[in-house]
Amino acid sequence: MPRMLDVSDEVRAEIGDEEADRLLVGDDAPRSYDCTSCRTPGDPENDRTSTVLFVGEETAVLAFAHATCIPSQVVSVSEEQLQGAVRSITGDSPASAQDGATAAPQNVPGGQAVLGITSGLVLIGGELHPALVVEPTAPIARPGSDGPGDDFLPLLIEQGFIPVTDTAELPTLLGGWSVLLAAGQLHAVLQPGAEGGGQVAWWQAHQALSVTDGWRAAVQKTQRVLIYAAPVGSIGQQPREDLLRDALDKAAAAGKLVAAAMPLAGTPGA
Repeated sequence: MPRMLDVSDEVRAEIGDEEADRLLVGDDAPRSYDCTSCRTPGDPENDRTSTVLFVGEETAVLAFAHATCIPSQVVSVSEEQLQGAVRSITGDSPASAQDGATAAPQNVPGGQAVLGITSGLVLIGGELHPALVVEPTAPIARPGSDGPGDDFLPLLIEQGFIPVTDTAELPTLLGGWSVLLAAGQLHAVLQPGAEGGGQVAWWQAHQALSVTDGWRAAVQKTQRVLIYAAPVGSIGQQPREDLLRDALDKAAAAGKLVAAAMPLAGTPGA
C-alpha cells in the first residue's frame, strides 16, 4: 500500500532527493508515529502525514505529524530549542507548566526583556480557544530609550497586535507570526525575521512547556493560538482559568491588553 507521506519542496531541498525518495517509498519512514503537534498516534499508510524538519545551528531532526495538524515544512529553531524538541520527541523532556500555570520568565533574544507565559483556555462565542498570556516581570523600554516608561504595548501594536476592549471578541490573525508546538509541547512564539528572512523566536522556552490534553485538543481543532499581552502587574499569576479570564477582562477595561491570533508554526499567516 503506498504511504500517504508528504515531503515538501523545502524539506526535500534540505534532506536531498535520495533521502526524500526513500521516505516516500517507505524505506526510512516509520510504520507508526506520535504526531509532533498533537501527540496522538499516526500511521503513514492510513493517515495523510507531513514530514517536519527542525533545523538548528548544528543539528537537524526529522519528525512526523498529521497533515491536518501541520503541513510539511522546515522550522528553523535555536540549537537549544532543537535539543529540547529532541528530548520531547524521545520522551525525555521533563514536565513543565500546565494550563493555568505560569512558566518561569524567559529571556527574549537580545536580552532586552524578560517575559512570563501563562497557558489556558478562553471561552469565546461558546467555543474554547487555546491561549497564551504574555506579561513581563518589569517595564519594557523601547530599544535605545533611557526613559523609565513602559513601551511594551506600543511596541507590540507596531508589530500588528490589536488593543482589546472586549475579550468576548476573537483576536484577528497576525501574519508572519506563529506558535511552535512540537511533540505536543510549547517551544516558542515566532515572529518574522528582518528583511524578509525566516522566522525568529520572539519568545522561547528554556525547556519545552507541557500543556494539558484539553489545550492540545483545542489547538488541534482551531489550528491557531490566541496571544494576549499586558504590561507588568496587569495579570499576575492566576491559579485558575476563571480568575485568569477575570484578570484579562480587567486589563482590557483599563486599556492595558493587546492580542493577536497566530497559526501553528509553518502554516499560512493569513
